[in-house]
Amino acid sequence: MKLVVDLNHCQGYMQCAFLAPDVFAMHGEEGLLYTPETDEEQRDKVAQAAAACPVQAILVDAVDAPAEAVSGER
Repeated sequence: MKLVVDLNHCQGYMQCAFLAPDVFAMHGEEGLLYTPETDEEQRDKVAQAAAACPVQAILVDAVDAPAEAVSGER
């Protein structure tokens, strides 16, 4: 599974780090560290973390998705 986090959008609410600590971690008070290629067994936790992000900065499997699916175009 591949992840992309829009670090320009991330506001450091840390919901992802609480819900999927093996994938996301805060570095200091504002810097998010994450594992862009994560084991499939983490999918449920990562999905919960993405859903809990107040600014929706986490995209799961976005790298493999067609561009129109990521941008919302049809």
